[in-house]
Amino acid sequence: MNLIPEIEAAHEEIKALRRTIHAHPELRYEEVGTAQLVAENLERWGITVHCGLGKTGVVGVLKRGSSEASIGLRADMDALPIQEINTFDHRSENAGRMHACGHDGHTAMLLGAAKHLAQHGTFDGTVVFIFQPAEEGGAGARAMIEDGLFERFPVDAVFGIHNWPGMPAGHFGVTEGPIMASSNEFRIRVRGTGSHAALPHNGHDPVFTAVQIANGLQSIITRNKKPIDTAVLSITQIHAGDAVNVVPDEATLAGTVRTFTVETLDLIENRMRKIVESTAAAYDCDVEFHFHRNYPPTINDAEQTRFAASVMAEVVGADKLDASVEPTMGAEDFSFMLLAKPGCYAFLGNGEGGHRESGHGAGPCMLHNASYDFNDGLLSVGSTYWVKLAERFLSRGRV
Repeated sequence: MNLIPEIEAAHEEIKALRRTIHAHPELRYEEVGTAQLVAENLERWGITVHCGLGKTGVVGVLKRGSSEASIGLRADMDALPIQEINTFDHRSENAGRMHACGHDGHTAMLLGAAKHLAQHGTFDGTVVFIFQPAEEGGAGARAMIEDGLFERFPVDAVFGIHNWPGMPAGHFGVTEGPIMASSNEFRIRVRGTGSHAALPHNGHDPVFTAVQIANGLQSIITRNKKPIDTAVLSITQIHAGDAVNVVPDEATLAGTVRTFTVETLDLIENRMRKIVESTAAAYDCDVEFHFHRNYPPTINDAEQTRFAASVMAEVVGADKLDASVEPTMGAEDFSFMLLAKPGCYAFLGNGEGGHRESGHGAGPCMLHNASYDFNDGLLSVGSTYWVKLAERFLSRGRV
């Protein structure tokens, strides 16, 4: 690997920051302590700090020279409502809250890069360090944008990283175009007329109707969308009734839809509405259909992805880069930033979990898992990538 010596020398300091953040996790829009830690360190390194974007977001601005070129580097800060089962020294001290997705590591890697760029950086232009709240279901990226993120701190492109368990530690994965899916949820309420289960003809059965709706919705995936357009429609909840001998008055279904394009999402939502309403009508039931779009698909700009991949290869070697990594149906609110600016989102391998210290839980080291822990061996890799990305980007001038 081609790591920056000064960053390697600062490893213990950045690791200590990461573990402090891990031990004090805060949920979406509650990242007050984390934001304060970030702001204090940025100020200590001479970086101009702006707080309160998207409620608890922090932006650091570092300008050198006279160029108008600028680059945005983003890390997320929030934790998850999970009770950690690890018992090592830096385990969560906040009951029911845990950094189970590695946002503590993302924040630490960007802090490491900020320190190096402030003290040793060679560039002409502006680096905007974006420490974002509420990625976990709170759309913190959108909140920061709505608070004027890119109007107040213009950037020519924006970049993000997420650690990726199961990928070898220190390897990068990236791809042009969609890399993560849109996240959407739906809820269907079917209202019929209850009856005795032995006399179903006296009512209008919402359970039977809900089952027909569930079957019909799967036809969208197999018969309406193009086979080459990837999509998932999963019904994850069906609730109805309290007694085995009573047909209830209503039944509810809920679930999620994931797509890589907005066009496919539009098709699915429209077809869902038609199937739900027509099926309910066919069985003399009333229905309410609610469809909520959470996060759009995360779509990497081709030019910026090729550029970022070249930097990744420089840092870890071409043999440790998968430049056409398989996209995931998981979702990420960095997608909002990529709607506003060109850029690239990449995965950095977190390994299989062998890095965890004594006292880790018995489960796998996967994301959103109570046994998870970020791999501190990635800190210098991620920080070096950020530094080299910023310096090379700004050396090209405005794109």
